[in-house]
This record gives sequence, structure tokens and C-alpha cells, in this order.
Amino acid sequence: MRYLSLLFAVVFSLNVFGWGQTGHRVVGKIAENHLSEKAKKAIAELMDCESLAYASTFMDEIKSDDAFDHTHDWHWVTIPDEGNYNSSEKNPDGDVVEAINRMITILKDESAEKIKKQEALRFLVHLVGDIHQPLHVGNGTDKGGNDVKVKWFGKSSNLHRVWDSEMIDSRGWSYSELAKELECVCDDKVNDYQKDLNPVAWAEEAMKYRSQVYNTGNIERMGYRYTYENWDLLEEQLFKAGVRLAGVLNEIFG
Repeated sequence: MRYLSLLFAVVFSLNVFGWGQTGHRVVGKIAENHLSEKAKKAIAELMDCESLAYASTFMDEIKSDDAFDHTHDWHWVTIPDEGNYNSSEKNPDGDVVEAINRMITILKDESAEKIKKQEALRFLVHLVGDIHQPLHVGNGTDKGGNDVKVKWFGKSSNLHRVWDSEMIDSRGWSYSELAKELECVCDDKVNDYQKDLNPVAWAEEAMKYRSQVYNTGNIERMGYRYTYENWDLLEEQLFKAGVRLAGVLNEIFG
């Protein structure tokens, strides 16, 4: 059986790191800010006080460990422009939607070993971040924007990397500074963002931003203009990821 996303999987797993460390930690920090007291206590006991911000980068840090090769395809999903998740061809090795649901199942399983639940939570924090990075919901044609070569402030890059880290890094903020800023900008939207805690809906929502994300202008001179036109969306997606993660964790633990 042919899988539309197979080549995408090979290159994608080798070259991308989700939101980058700063972005993933922002998601973890925002989630912590919106946990119920019961969920906060349960997670602290499960993780031996390891913060969600710290846990958020684990899934990238183990990419060089062969024991975790089976997780490489979990960071992304391919949905063609005219399709939806349910009708799209599925990767037999899993995808970000399937993996999120599987981690939730493990965390809800009272018989699961503590070490398995710790790993599942680390994966879940990361994966909820990934699915909100628009280019982790790929269209199946350009490896999630990795094939869209650009000059970012004069240096060779690609569209996926711009979204993963380069726009964020260009601001020079720490993850805690950015998380605090997002709480001020987006706090009144928490209830709206938590209305639908279904990862299928999150993936299909990300597809709606493709025309904006791919509107790069002059790919030889990307930088200030592209950041200006996309920063609000980037902030919104980071904040959505954090509060939706909190919503899922509150359902599991609280």
C-alpha cells in the first residue's frame, strides 16, 4: 500500500524540532498556569515535581536514541488541502493526532506503570505543542514547509524552521517572558479555546491558516515583514496549545 506521507516522514523526522525549545516550554508553562489544583497536585506527584516546561522538550531530546525511533512520525500528520483527518491516508507508524489520543489513554489507565505514565505525559505536552504549529499539519507536497527554501534575514533557512524557532528566537525572549506576555494578550480567550479538546479539530483548524503561512512574499528577503504579518497567529497558536493542554490534563487528573 502506498502512503502519501512516507517520504515526508523520513525527512520530517530528521530535520524538525517542533516549536523549538522556547516554544515548547512556553506551551508547558501556560498549561501549568491553567491547571486545576487537583490536577496540579496529581501531576507533581506523578512527575516528582518535574515541570511541564521541563518535560516539554523530552521528545526532541530523545530523537538520537534508537530506542525511540518508533516515535519519529508522531510529531506530524498529513492532510491534503481538500481533505480532512478522517478521510486522509493514515501513516501506519502513527501521527500526532493518534499519538495524542494514545497518550491520553495511557494517562487515564489506572493499571499503567508510573514510568509509562511519566513518559506519556512528556510526550503529550510536546505533541499538543506540535499539532498547533501549522506546518506540523502538512499538505503532503513539501515536507511540512521544509522544501520551501527561504532567506531569513539573509541566511539560508526554510519555512518550517521559520515557524519552529526563527520567528520566536528573533524576539530574544525567554520562555517565561513570552508565556507571561501571552497570558496578558490572550487570557480572555481561554474558555473559547477550551471548548473543543479534540485533536482532530485542532489539526483541521491548523489547515485553515495555510494560505497565510505560505504567503511568504519575497522568499529571498524574509524577516521583519513576515514576522509582523504572522506574529499574532504564532502567539495565538502557542497560547491555544497551552490552555488546551491544561484542559486535557484537568480532565485526566482533575
